[in-house]
Amino acid sequence: MKQLLSFIKKEFYHILRDKRTMIILFGIPIAQILLFGYVITNELKNVKIAVLDLSKDNVTAEIINKITASGFFTLNKNIQTEKDIPLTFKEGKIMEVIIFEPDFAKKLQKENFADIQLIADASDANSANMIVNYTSGIIMNYLAKLNKNADIPLKINVNERMVYNEALKDVYMFIPGTMAMILMLISAMMTSIAVTREKESGTMEILLVSPLKPLHILIGKVTPYLALSFVISMIIIAIGNIIFGMPVLGSLSLLLAETMLYILLALSLGILISTVAKNQQSAMMLSLFALLLPTILLSGFIFPIENMPKVLQWLAALMPPKYFIIILKNIMIKGTGFAYVWKETLILSGMTVFFLGLSAKKFKIRLE
Repeated sequence: MKQLLSFIKKEFYHILRDKRTMIILFGIPIAQILLFGYVITNELKNVKIAVLDLSKDNVTAEIINKITASGFFTLNKNIQTEKDIPLTFKEGKIMEVIIFEPDFAKKLQKENFADIQLIADASDANSANMIVNYTSGIIMNYLAKLNKNADIPLKINVNERMVYNEALKDVYMFIPGTMAMILMLISAMMTSIAVTREKESGTMEILLVSPLKPLHILIGKVTPYLALSFVISMIIIAIGNIIFGMPVLGSLSLLLAETMLYILLALSLGILISTVAKNQQSAMMLSLFALLLPTILLSGFIFPIENMPKVLQWLAALMPPKYFIIILKNIMIKGTGFAYVWKETLILSGMTVFFLGLSAKKFKIRLE
């Protein structure tokens, strides 16, 4: 028993002395519980809306103030005509447009009845449903207070309409997110494992003493996975379109070009991970932890980024899948062109250049 206790004591010392083990034991669970606690929420916060007020009276002003004062919505734009609505949604900032009919207050006073139309961007079906329900609830709450002092009950008819996804199919949200996640994991993980496999098997020595330069080695490692990942992306698009009815309303060539850029970025991340990892197992674990969780939680794939605390929103701004999902939704669902995704394309291009340069710099030409 004394020998067993000594061995157990030795194991405790060994674990407590190893900083990496301590980070895995305590750091990862704490980070995960904080991320899940802040990210996984059904509340709405700071949803950007636009208003088309064709009446501009005191009642419509009160309803707008009630909606914006709730803390759930932010008035981002006042629209002048109905023709501006499609362009407003294509810009990608506005999630809902509220339309008040002409002479709203007069109709409510004389006829005891008036119309409000809510138009929501349903490319994210769950968020669109919640946004419309929250808005309708605030309007009905305002109407209930008006009816307390009214001799004849007043009625506001709230008409709801969804754009880009009228049937509210979840597949419109999940296919872009799944595509971003699969391509990131496959491209980055497979590339990182391919390089670390050379280190483990000892063939990296042969490559380093060959006439090939480090850049040639990197290109040789990346090219096959670039081609295979591109084929996988086309299969995903085809399955989404044929089986699940996911449309491609925009340019297919632009969609494939953006996909190729994203794959190249993911491959550069895989090369960077391989320069840090010493073996295949550590490369796989690092790829899963550094890429899988952020892609699911901080890319807007499942949980809206606008609902997160500012710190996590800043962290989400560093996640490549966030911008790729925006590009996919714009091209596939909204049918927009390069003019509406050039900012996201520029960000992905900058990230690709940065990670490729960093990978080439950290790639060791001498074995330790």
